[in-house]
Formats: sequence, structure tokens, C-alpha cells
Amino acid sequence: MPEVQEKKVEYLELIYDLIFVYLIGRNNSILHYIEDGFVPGRVFFAYVLCSLAVIQIWNFSTFYINLYGRNSVRDHIFIFINMYLLYHMADGISTGWQASFYQFCAAWALILLNIGVQHIIELRNHEAEPWAQVMIKRKAFIIIGEAVIVVIHMLVYTATAVSIAYVPILFGIIATALSGQINMFMPVDFAHLSERAMLYVVFTFGEMIISITAYFEGDIGFNVIYFSAMAFLIVVGLFLSYEQIYNKIVDRERTTNGTLYMMIHVFLILALNNISVALEFMREEEVELLHKTVFISGSFILYFICLMALGIYAKSRCGLNVRFYLGLGLMSLSFLVLMLMLRTNMHINIAISVMYVMAIFIVLYLRGRKIISSHP
Repeated sequence: MPEVQEKKVEYLELIYDLIFVYLIGRNNSILHYIEDGFVPGRVFFAYVLCSLAVIQIWNFSTFYINLYGRNSVRDHIFIFINMYLLYHMADGISTGWQASFYQFCAAWALILLNIGVQHIIELRNHEAEPWAQVMIKRKAFIIIGEAVIVVIHMLVYTATAVSIAYVPILFGIIATALSGQINMFMPVDFAHLSERAMLYVVFTFGEMIISITAYFEGDIGFNVIYFSAMAFLIVVGLFLSYEQIYNKIVDRERTTNGTLYMMIHVFLILALNNISVALEFMREEEVELLHKTVFISGSFILYFICLMALGIYAKSRCGLNVRFYLGLGLMSLSFLVLMLMLRTNMHINIAISVMYVMAIFIVLYLRGRKIISSHP
């Protein structure tokens, strides 16, 4: 039997993903609208919906390229159309939704329709594979169905001034999760899929690196050096923890449909976006202390919950058992309590954050070393 050639991430995929870096920055800017000491609930809800809509688009595109992409002229044309529409979607991201609502939603619906049409065209390449045709039709139904719901959402907003943007997003998430249970016999190229997810995470870290530049501003003194070093160590610890999971613990050669892996990354990337904004909030006096402490602590914990959830895809010898997860849970609970108790002392507060992040990295590093020593 001929050896299956590993799918490589193409240059066009990297350029496509770079558009999402711009979208991340635009989306994070929504949270800079402060009212009564913190982000209003309606604004935060809009931010979460925007984040999920954008990451969901990337998710649908990534699965299509992984399963059916051939780096062909047709693939290039469809990707370039989506890149153009993503600029319009990004331009529609703002706190004043009345002015940009239709631009954002129209681009959103057209991007989904574009991806859905790609699946329909792909059917002709699988005429001799009935099961593959069923899977492609099901995926096309989900994506085009979500596009239709986005249009319905626009009509509802026009008639009632009430936004139901959560409906198409929930439809996409639930339908994808359910289809994942059915698609067990439609494995993806997991090495390629996990690499694409890793690259998006790296791009998100790029946005975080930009967000901590404010810690380096001002006259050089103890506070600037101390807080800039601590912020930098937080980013380093978060990044290295993901690197340990990706390089040492996740079995990238396993057979899987990848649905849960990508679903976890949707919320992992959301957590990273939250951390980027939370690190900016910690320097802003207008943001209420308790709120920003809860926000940054919750964002850290959500990130590590998602990271540890990737243990489902771990190599069998890495030893991620119940005892391991209980230990991390106790560590996270202790971190949250200390952050709330010591929230008025920012020097200690940020040091606790560094210790928490680095402690988890060390635990993952030791697990990685264990894997290497057991399988040289």
C-alpha cells in the first residue's frame, strides 16, 4: 500500500490566517469601552459573539482545506474572496453596532456562503464515495444553514431592533458538535489540522505581545522594570505551556475526526484574547479593581482548562490521569483565592500570576520529559 503523504501547511493558508490577527486586534478593541468601572454587559456579550463568529469562520475554513484542499486555482479564488470579505467584517467591528451592524452581518453571511459553496462544488470529486458525499452534504447544510440564520438575524434586527446574533453561533457550535459524533469514520489529517490550530494560537500570542508593550513605557525605574518583566514572564509561561502540550503531549499521528480538538481551540483562543485585554486592564485605573482581578484570573483558568482538555488527545504514556487533573484544579483554586484576597497589592498580585503560570508550565515540562525518557 502506498504511503500517505503528509499534508503541509501552504503559504496561502498562512496569509489567510494573518487576516485573523487584524480581526483579533479589532475585536479586542471593543472591550476598551469602560462604563462604571468595567465593560458593560452588552458590550462584553458583543465581544464574545464577535470572537466566536470569527473563530468559527476560521474553523470551517480549516476543516475544508484539511479534508479537501488541493492548493488549486479554485481554492485560491475562494480564499481570496473570503480574505476580502473578512476586511469588511473587521471594519464592521465596533461598539456602535447601529452604524456597522449590516456591514458586519452581510460579510459574515457571505463568508459562510462562500465556504458552503466550496463544499457543494467538492461533491463532484467524490461521486464514487457515497459516505463522503453524505459527510460533505451535512457540512454544507450546517454552514449554509448558519448563513441563512445570519440573514434572518438581520431581518429580525431590522423589524425589532433586537439582536439575536447568538442564534447562528449556537447553531454552528451545536450542529458541528453533533456532526462530529457522526463523522467518526471521516478522519482528518490530524498533523496538518493541529499545526493550523497551533499557528492560529501563535498569531494570537502575537497580539498579546503587542498588548504588553504598555508595561515597558515610562521612565525606567523599579516599577517599570518589575511589571514589564512580570508581564513578559506571564506571556512566556503561557506560550511554553502550549508548546509542551503541542510538541510533547498531544499524539499528532492519531486517527481522529478532529472536531473536539478544534472546538477546544475555539475557547482556548477566546481565553487568550481575554488575557490580552485583561493585561491591559490591569494598568488602567479607571477599571474597577475587583472586576479586572476576576477577569484576568478567570481568563487564566479558562486558558488552562482548555489546554488540559487537549489531554484527551495525549499520548498514552504521558500519565494525564485523574490525580494529575485534581492537582491542577487545586492549584487553580488556590490561585483564584489568593488573587482575590491580595487584589489591592499589584506587586504581589502579578507575582502570584507569574508563579501560577510558571508552575503549570513546569508540571507540563516534567510530563514531557517523562514521555521522552520512556520512549527515547
